[in-house]
Amino acid sequence: MRLAELSEQSGVSIATIKYYLRERLLPPGRRVTATQAEYDEAHLRRLRLVRAMIQVGGMPVATAREVLAHIDDESLGLTMRLGAATWALPQPPEAPLDDAASTGARQEVERLLEELGWDSVREVGDLSPVYRSLVTSLATLNGLGYTVSAAELLPYARQMEQIAIHDMDQLEDLPEGTEQVEAAVAAQVLYDPLLLSLRRLALEAETTRRYGMA
Repeated sequence: MRLAELSEQSGVSIATIKYYLRERLLPPGRRVTATQAEYDEAHLRRLRLVRAMIQVGGMPVATAREVLAHIDDESLGLTMRLGAATWALPQPPEAPLDDAASTGARQEVERLLEELGWDSVREVGDLSPVYRSLVTSLATLNGLGYTVSAAELLPYARQMEQIAIHDMDQLEDLPEGTEQVEAAVAAQVLYDPLLLSLRRLALEAETTRRYGMA
C-alpha cells in the first residue's frame, strides 16, 4: 500500500506517519520510485503498536524507540527479545537497594519467588528493573506502616501466573519472532490499565455482594 492508504487504514495522519519514520519508530517502506515507497501489513501492525505505546502508555519517543529496537533485534532469541523489550518499558522510580527497608523488602521478594518456583527470575535478580520495582513497592509500603509479606503476596502472584500463561498461549498462535514480541509488548501497555480497572470493578462487585448497596 502507498502512504495515503497506510494512513487511511491505520487512522494515523500522513504527517504523523512521516514523523514516526523520521524518528525511526516505523521502518521505511520499500522504495518504488525516488519519491514513493510501498508499505505492508507489518507497517500497519507497527503503527498500532507505536500509537499504543505513545498515546495509551504515555511513553516518550526515545523510550518507544528503545523498546522497538529490542523487538527488532533478531540476533536474540524470543525470551531475550521479550525480556529486553519489557525491561525497556517505563518503570516507577526506584528506592536505594541497600537501605534497611529495601533489604527487608528484597528478602520477602526472594521468599515469594522461591515459593512460586520462579527460579529464572531469582537468578536475574537486581539486574531486572521489574524486580527492583517490586522491591521498591514493598519497601515503600513497609515504610508507610503497611507491612506486606511473601505469604500475603502469594495469592496475587498465583493469579498473575495464570494471566501470564494465558498471554503466552495467545502468543503461540502468532508467527514466531517479531510479531510475537510486538503482541506481547502491546498486551503489557494496553492490558495493564485494563486489568487495574477489572480489579477495581471486581472489588466493587464483591463489596456489594457482601454488604449490599447501603
